[in-house]
Amino acid sequence: MTNPRPSPMFIADARSLDFLNTIAAPWGSQIEWLGHGHDLLAWLEQAGLVEAGVAKAMRTSTIPGELDAVAAQARVLREWFRGFVLAHAGRQISANAISELGPLNRHLQCDEAFCEIVRSNGDPTSHHHLQCRWNRRWRTPDTLLLPVAQAMADLVCSADFSMVKKCEGPTCTLLFLDTTKGHARRWCSMAVCGNRAKQASHRARVKSAG
Repeated sequence: MTNPRPSPMFIADARSLDFLNTIAAPWGSQIEWLGHGHDLLAWLEQAGLVEAGVAKAMRTSTIPGELDAVAAQARVLREWFRGFVLAHAGRQISANAISELGPLNRHLQCDEAFCEIVRSNGDPTSHHHLQCRWNRRWRTPDTLLLPVAQAMADLVCSADFSMVKKCEGPTCTLLFLDTTKGHARRWCSMAVCGNRAKQASHRARVKSAG
């Protein structure tokens, strides 16, 4: 009997990097969290990029194979963006990087996002009872990639790429955006690679003392 696949890890402090971390080997064996269409929908829901109602509609209105095809597109987009991130991580992105962003811009150009005015759910004492809420038209299954593309664009345009780091675990491939105050983060998670490093350090001290 095989062990159940663990839940996806949301440790990156940036959704686009969490998306890159949907294939990783944090416990030794490689895990693919976007193996098929329903995997993709589940991850998008857990990431907060797609509402439950949208995911449910996609599950019930698509024909067999459509969602799997989108998951395959997602994996291609993921590996393209991984190459871009790794090429630029650790330093500020220059304006020249625009020449590399054609694949991402093509996804963004397909978006049908719109703003609608709704009742405000904010401070009840506020005089502003209405607010503008952004939404999008989910016409086809491949529109599921649009919130991912938007998260990628937000990282490229807003994040300090000098703070994009790879976990220092010897075999770990997880990426994260270091938002800590002193920018001293080293591990994907203290519960995973951080704990392993502490145990290795302890064993080294014991061996040295012996």
